[in-house]
Amino acid sequence: MPFEISNLWDWNGRVGRKTYFLAGFIGCAIKFNLDRLISIDFFHRSVSIVDYWQPLGSAARLSHLSESDMHWLGTLVLTALPFIYVGVTMTARRLRDLGYPLWLTAVFFVPVANLIFFLTLCVLPSAENDAQKIIRWTFPRSPGALMPRSKLGSALVASVIGGGLGVFAVIGLASAAGSYGWSLFLSVPFCMGLLSTLLYGAREPRSSGESIGVALLSVTLTGAALLAVAVEGLICLAMVAPMAYGCAALGGLVGHSAVQLGWMARNESRRPTASLCVAVLLLPISGAVEHITHAPPPLYRVQSSIEIAAPPAAVWQKVVAFSEIPPPDEMIFRTGIAYPIRAEITGHGAGAVRRCIFSTGPFVEPIETWDEPHLLRFGVTENPAPLNELSPYGNIQPPHLHGYFVSRQGQFLLTELPGGHTRLEGTTWYTDAIWPAPYWRVWSDYIIHRIHMRVLIHIKQEVEASTGKQR
Repeated sequence: MPFEISNLWDWNGRVGRKTYFLAGFIGCAIKFNLDRLISIDFFHRSVSIVDYWQPLGSAARLSHLSESDMHWLGTLVLTALPFIYVGVTMTARRLRDLGYPLWLTAVFFVPVANLIFFLTLCVLPSAENDAQKIIRWTFPRSPGALMPRSKLGSALVASVIGGGLGVFAVIGLASAAGSYGWSLFLSVPFCMGLLSTLLYGAREPRSSGESIGVALLSVTLTGAALLAVAVEGLICLAMVAPMAYGCAALGGLVGHSAVQLGWMARNESRRPTASLCVAVLLLPISGAVEHITHAPPPLYRVQSSIEIAAPPAAVWQKVVAFSEIPPPDEMIFRTGIAYPIRAEITGHGAGAVRRCIFSTGPFVEPIETWDEPHLLRFGVTENPAPLNELSPYGNIQPPHLHGYFVSRQGQFLLTELPGGHTRLEGTTWYTDAIWPAPYWRVWSDYIIHRIHMRVLIHIKQEVEASTGKQR
């Protein structure tokens, strides 16, 4: 049957290597010239082939795009959608012509590998006869044929593949793009659980407990791999573990249900494994949606208080600058979380500069309000890292340690109480650009509260000790 332009949109049928090459080459040529026209005429930018690998230069990160860059890239993404659709349909039909599993279409979205993939499909000859070209997209005859026969072997292979997807996604989203959003912390473990469970059940039906176990194992392997290659530290992996395991278990349940429905179908052709592609394609889709809908991080407030058996005037001096606090006994600070050591001040009154020294470095805090002995309010112009990662490689510096968890402002409020006592309240305003915000706020609010109490308890002990001696 002769090839027609309308066939570009059709998922059915198959195409030979010549047609596939011409469609890919002509499509790339049209897309490149369309991008050049849009970039030059509307955004006053020049575009070259190299820009498709580094459109904003090697130092650019998605989390630091200017408004102009966002509009430009957003326009190019929108114009790319029909070309992506054609690329996917043509790749699926070419794979069908070769007699290969259709889930390999997912490689179309993998940078660099997709170029090798395209050239390979352009070279490989079609299957020799029609019988070989009939692809039955079923669990037992496509990915299932690639899985080991033993239950343990299938579990390990499925977990390793799911874990590999997770490692690739984390490195791409976090280390390369600097994106720590819900696509990383929710979509990635969900897709890992979904993919590993689908693969695990490809050869024969499995129990729900076994499927969820494989999904959780894939997350464990991902965490171990990230720790082994010095991408993340143990503390952050422990913090994300509850959310990651929960999402992976949910993905495992969805995958298990899909497997069960497939094996219940009497007609073998009704057991599609296109869901394998969904497990992979959800990641770039969710990442794109997150980037488009990204909003500035909200400003949060944490307040802690303590009662001190001394008047405000006696407390004030220890609030402005306090002596060195003994090493922490709290387990949370012994894991690497930054903790306060002492406070120093240069100058007096509004405009003075206070430095609160933490285990990871100093907070620089210019004084904004000096209302002695009632209110000390300050901004924050420099933030140290929020923690020292626990890693077998010593001091590692993942991107999220800098510029994501940021203290914006702080204050100490002293309120006189009956009997010559003082209620001392410490307040911190901060932003956290790591999403989903409700989950991470539980951790950050707790950590800040513990930091507050470490300082407030030290001030209380110092003040009460000194006033007691005076009496």
